[in-house]
Amino acid sequence: MTNYRMIVQYDGTRYNGWQKQGDTDNTIQQKLETILTRMVDGSPNSPVDVHGAGRTDAGVHARGQVAQFRLETDKTPDEIRDYLNEYLPDDIGVTSVAVAAPRFHSRFNASQKTYLYRICKDKSYHVFDRKYLYEYRGSLDTAAMKVATIQLRGEHDFRSFCGNPRMRKSTVRKLYAIHIIETPDEIDLEFIGEGFLQYMVRILVGTLIEVGEGKRDPFSMKELLEAKDRNLAGPTAPARGLTLMEVKYN
Repeated sequence: MTNYRMIVQYDGTRYNGWQKQGDTDNTIQQKLETILTRMVDGSPNSPVDVHGAGRTDAGVHARGQVAQFRLETDKTPDEIRDYLNEYLPDDIGVTSVAVAAPRFHSRFNASQKTYLYRICKDKSYHVFDRKYLYEYRGSLDTAAMKVATIQLRGEHDFRSFCGNPRMRKSTVRKLYAIHIIETPDEIDLEFIGEGFLQYMVRILVGTLIEVGEGKRDPFSMKELLEAKDRNLAGPTAPARGLTLMEVKYN
């Protein structure tokens, strides 16, 4: 079978996340698999398997999700893309499909992922952006937040920022950069890392917001990392503000 890679965009508002689940077909992965299986006249009992680079949570969006699948077809990559876009819901789109190396795997070969979290500090109501940002509607001390990010960069055990209390695998991750960009209306937090734990970015955001509110010392991040205790970190920020922007490969 030929191995393919595709770039997928989606508005995650009405979906139960990326990963397929046994009790619902309302996931991005399931929508893609169903259409690809239909395209090759496959049986629902033996679907085409689609693997995403990032298993985004319910309500999280993507502009640059990378997914990979194997199938046999006479269609060109562009024809596969067009077929998918014809039958996918309007809030899911495939921007490109290409033949990949036989051993390429979108998740296991990923070397870097970039997430963007948008916080609205403007107190006016943003009708057209409301599904893609967290309407905090208040001021935050971004200088203090930037100080806090210094201790978070690098390779650490991020168990305090993991949303899965039963996580048995390693919770060590490498965070290359956290950029905080402030505009008159927004505070945008960009996270660039080798990989991320479940809810990790949203817990980091919730913790940094507490720093910006003056509720948490910006120099306490090292202590929080060493504690390896989720209960000591901040709340999980709302899903709607988070977007997977890009996935890179070596």
